[in-house]
Amino acid sequence: MEYRVVGRTGVRVSSLCLGTMTFGGEASEAESARIFEASVAAGVNFVDTADVYAGGRSEEIVGRLLAGRRDEFVLVSKVFGRKYPPPNAGGSSRRHIVRAVEDSLRRLGTDRLDFYLLHQFDADVPLEETLGALDDLVRRGLVLYVGASNFAAWQYMKALGISERDGLERFAVIQPMYNLVKRQAEVEILPMALAERLGVMTFSPLGAGLLTGRYAGEDPRGRLVENERYQRRYGLQSYVATAKRFVEYAHEAGVDPVTLAVAWCTSHPAVTAAIVGARTAAQVAPALAAAEFVLTPGMRAEVTALSPEVPLAHDRREEA
Repeated sequence: MEYRVVGRTGVRVSSLCLGTMTFGGEASEAESARIFEASVAAGVNFVDTADVYAGGRSEEIVGRLLAGRRDEFVLVSKVFGRKYPPPNAGGSSRRHIVRAVEDSLRRLGTDRLDFYLLHQFDADVPLEETLGALDDLVRRGLVLYVGASNFAAWQYMKALGISERDGLERFAVIQPMYNLVKRQAEVEILPMALAERLGVMTFSPLGAGLLTGRYAGEDPRGRLVENERYQRRYGLQSYVATAKRFVEYAHEAGVDPVTLAVAWCTSHPAVTAAIVGARTAAQVAPALAAAEFVLTPGMRAEVTALSPEVPLAHDRREEA
């Protein structure tokens, strides 16, 4: 396992981060423990969860798994989702953030989070209020570093600008979607992260399972078939065609498509870690194998060529 520094923090994390969205839902607590222990055995020290995963059960299970060895792990949770009765059921207001972090810490059985991320952008709350609330959490010692997930590049940059202007804690890490069929992060987000020295933990390296090849059979089962949101996200025929080419390439190269898909993500120079999750310990094994797989620059270029090129970031230099 390779360990990488998260942005400017000096914190070293495994190049694979264990995602726990399935814990307490699609994966029972017993199976979650098996997934966790397999990941630890592979060298993973980076764990990602969120207050909304399985209605809070994910955090509770993670807390029990970390009991007695909390300091061995770098722990991430996220805030935004709606867990309480309306009208103040979620979002990025100071009121919700303060309540949410206290609840997350209680469920996780810890006194602090290493990284605390906004789960998405909240257009109803000024970033000044949100960033001020996060800054207060850092000053109180409840959170060590802050960040955000699912922002557009301009939203990340606006937040960084406000933090610099107002002397607030700046984002240390971001969490964008990134995989072979969803490469939009390459346009602005990943170049921005390199320029600003932000840690990057990417999610959905397998495209909801599309890149595993398991949906090519006669009786496909899994998130992509069962979840309408994922069908909308990954149902384009161009994505399906890219996945088919990728799986064929992986088989010809003699490597599990899961291993190759994850290794492709972690090989991007902006990426600190790829988040890997599973319903079973057997499923997580080939993802963990990506940590030891050597993806040559030539092989990465061949894999990338299987996917249609994303538009280049447009800075108007060609119009000068």
